[in-house]
Amino acid sequence: MFNGETVLLIQLALVVITLVQVLKWFKKWLQLYNVMNKIPGPKAYPIVGTMYSFIGKKSEEIFYIIDKRTRDYPDIHRIWNGLVPEVRINKAEYVEKLLSSSRNIEKSRTYKFILGWLGQGLLTSKDDRWFQHRRLITPTFHFNILDGFCEVFAEHGALLVKQLAAARAGSGKQPINVYPFMTRAALDIICETAMGVKVHAQTSGMDNPYVVAVYDLSGLIQYRLLRPWLHPDFIWNRTRAGQQYHKALAEVHGYAHKVIRERRQELNQRRAEGNQGEAREDGRKRRLAFLDMLLESNEQSNLLSDNDVREEVDTFMFEGHDTTTSGMCWALFLLALHPDVQRQVQQEIDSIFGESDRAPTMRDLNEMKLLERCLKETLRLYPSVSFFGRTLSEDIALGDYHIPAGTIVGVHAYHVHRDERFFPDAEKFDPDRFLPERTENRHPYAYIPFSAGPRNCIGQKFALLEEKSVVSSILRHFTVRSAKTREEQLIQHELITRPKDGIWLYFEPREARPDSVGVRSGY
Repeated sequence: MFNGETVLLIQLALVVITLVQVLKWFKKWLQLYNVMNKIPGPKAYPIVGTMYSFIGKKSEEIFYIIDKRTRDYPDIHRIWNGLVPEVRINKAEYVEKLLSSSRNIEKSRTYKFILGWLGQGLLTSKDDRWFQHRRLITPTFHFNILDGFCEVFAEHGALLVKQLAAARAGSGKQPINVYPFMTRAALDIICETAMGVKVHAQTSGMDNPYVVAVYDLSGLIQYRLLRPWLHPDFIWNRTRAGQQYHKALAEVHGYAHKVIRERRQELNQRRAEGNQGEAREDGRKRRLAFLDMLLESNEQSNLLSDNDVREEVDTFMFEGHDTTTSGMCWALFLLALHPDVQRQVQQEIDSIFGESDRAPTMRDLNEMKLLERCLKETLRLYPSVSFFGRTLSEDIALGDYHIPAGTIVGVHAYHVHRDERFFPDAEKFDPDRFLPERTENRHPYAYIPFSAGPRNCIGQKFALLEEKSVVSSILRHFTVRSAKTREEQLIQHELITRPKDGIWLYFEPREARPDSVGVRSGY
């Protein structure tokens, strides 16, 4: 037993040790503070840092607060999330220095909110795991594989057109919020191309537990992201929203594991029978999904466990429905506001299909040069992911500023794309910015809708083909007009660049189309 004097000495020693540790931490933090405050940025206050400007603000207000702040510091600035500093960049030369590095590939801490869903898939993994998985997965996006997906794009694009026609008839020709229609079509497409399963999101999506769970997960992640007091797991897991999140997570993971088991059994059965399964019962070529190709690629290396496969499939699901939904909706919005460009796109489509109602092939999609430029210009003005970040693995110099390892550096793609050096009159919608002669000498990091460097988006060709197919299907049948101007259409600050309250469009059926119409290259 310790006497009172001994207890007092122990307590005093603990206080001294604690005080020494606090002083060490404070000294280190003060050094960091002096380094970071050489970088320009808004005034910071104790405890809250620079986050005071977000207190009590709605998500659409937050976007415009960040927009103003970034325009006030057009190249680089620093912020303080409480006591933690972060650096924000929107200058192509700085972006290149960050993204071209093969060392600084670790995503920022913001991505922790999707770790429960995606685990260590390509989006969130790092170091050797990322390199190995990227090398294994890259062949699954080969041209010949994407060619097989065109049939899926066309099938669900045609169904979307029917859904929009029915909605128009039922609305009394009033504007329709196209966003939920696009979301369901994108879910149908991604489920079939990623997992090889039909979920019928467009016709009976809310009856499918998996579709409902994906909806819920996306919404709950956004909900948590915008509420800093829910960021600690201890608090989040004890809220009603956190419990809903874990319930949806169990549904999504359970369904994915079930599909993986079934596809693996099917693969093993075909091999046992000496049949590679290229033909379906109806004699047509069997559709291969991303999951099929991943399982086959993994047969030789045996690098991925079933859980690893599930994480990659979930990653493809996460990245492949919200982003394409956003891109297609913003594209229709901009085309609706620019009827002259929309007519040119429709003329291009008519020159390919004439009066035919046949489904678009890969060759058809590759001929849609003007539509592709429109989609690229849309992604310049409204990048699906307007902000992303890296955690530095090593020190880096950006201009005159030294950024130490461990710092989160965020890239404002939305503002990188508005650099007047590369995009004069940057707010103007001008698809001809992407004519070959106008892109060949442009800085390679001035346009980064799919990120860039080693961690660029592996599915960007997939995304552009899907968007071409679906948007062209709509414009073959409708002319669209917008119920809002660009100034009226607000943006919400979330993981995805979402339109506040959706995109409201008028859909007017097109008249009979000529067999062939010439299309000029510019306007």
